[in-house]
Amino acid sequence: MSFEYTPPKYAQLIAELERRIDSGEYPPGSPLPSEHQLMAEFAMARPTVVKALGVLRDQGWIVTHQGKGRFVRGRPAIPTSQQARAGRELLDRKEAQVSSRLLVTGEAEAPNRIASYLGLKPKSPVMLRRSLTEHDGEPTEISSTWLPVEAVQGTALAESEELKQGLRRYVEGVAGASLDHIIEHVTARNPIKEECSLLGVKSSAALLVVYAVACDATGKPWVVVESVLPGDRHELEDAYPIR
Repeated sequence: MSFEYTPPKYAQLIAELERRIDSGEYPPGSPLPSEHQLMAEFAMARPTVVKALGVLRDQGWIVTHQGKGRFVRGRPAIPTSQQARAGRELLDRKEAQVSSRLLVTGEAEAPNRIASYLGLKPKSPVMLRRSLTEHDGEPTEISSTWLPVEAVQGTALAESEELKQGLRRYVEGVAGASLDHIIEHVTARNPIKEECSLLGVKSSAALLVVYAVACDATGKPWVVVESVLPGDRHELEDAYPIR
């Protein structure tokens, strides 16, 4: 199965408009520049601008008044930076501080989905770190980290020791740049044989699988964190404003 993945081009526009709203350059109640003005200033196509504005609207930064345009609401009452996000938690988690054990550390062939998320050809070599997390003696999660192998050779990410810092710190050291945004994909499926054994679930059990693709500001993906969760032991929660 083929999984097409195009890193988002609109992320830089979202970040810049949020910055302008936060700084007061675009105060609450003021009209936002038109699509054509944003297209000209940022040299972006209309679909890219429209998508970025849609995200800002959904997150509560701006509001649309039919026939009048888009207006600034201000920083959302529930800031996106304070919402509990699965992908960010996975990136900031320290292996040495959770009840987990490393299962695999080494090179592997990238599955189609992972290769697509990382912008690689299928079966390209990647570095895989996989661990099993337990809570009160019960297995609760299988976490797999996938990175381009050429980017992490000779670093702590390629070693079989537990990471003492959050994954994000190591990846940013390799990338030489800050990770800017995460794209999350959530799916549901039945477990494979190995997952049945590790998680203590039946082959008919429902698993939640979260793929967090972490990218820099240019949209280049650097790491994919895959979290496999027994559906009866987890609940995903989010919070966002309504208008």
